[in-house]
Amino acid sequence: MRARSSILALLAVAWIAACGVKRPPAVSGTPGAPLSGPGAGTGSTAPEASQPIDLGPDVQPLRDDGATGGELSGQPPGEQGPLADVFFEFDRAALSEEAVATLKRHAQWLTQHADVKATIEGHCDQRGTVEYNLALGDQRAQAVREYLLSLGVAPDRLLAISLGKERPVDPEMTEAAWAKNRRAHFVVTGK
Repeated sequence: MRARSSILALLAVAWIAACGVKRPPAVSGTPGAPLSGPGAGTGSTAPEASQPIDLGPDVQPLRDDGATGGELSGQPPGEQGPLADVFFEFDRAALSEEAVATLKRHAQWLTQHADVKATIEGHCDQRGTVEYNLALGDQRAQAVREYLLSLGVAPDRLLAISLGKERPVDPEMTEAAWAKNRRAHFVVTGK
């Protein structure tokens, strides 16, 4: 009976401590609604350029040696590989006309190179929470994968993953840098 009372007391203390933890506020301009479907977030607007962006405590550099997304994905800096990145608008996973044209060329290349597989990495800019950007990155990678499948690329040759905001290709905090980071990146591998 005494052990039971001690356990209940410890649980009560833990619960009280957990209730006192404050979560960081959401980043300005980041919608709080859950994501769904390839066109999720189409009603959002980007924050104004004059607004300061607080990235929150969950943004940490991956390495201190200045690595960029290209380096971390196994490709040398500045080298795109045979399949170019596909870019997205802020807070969107819908494919633009330019993205569709690029993906049509990618499908042709993949058809000609039947011995390769590709991992599609969904990336986001640094605004928003880790969880939100992982979900959005997944939607972007899945949208690209589904489009390539519709063009006849075999499903077992395409893997879609999300890296969210964890590996920006350009770490600057500018609109131009953020536009570079909102992408689906391809890593081509052998059989």
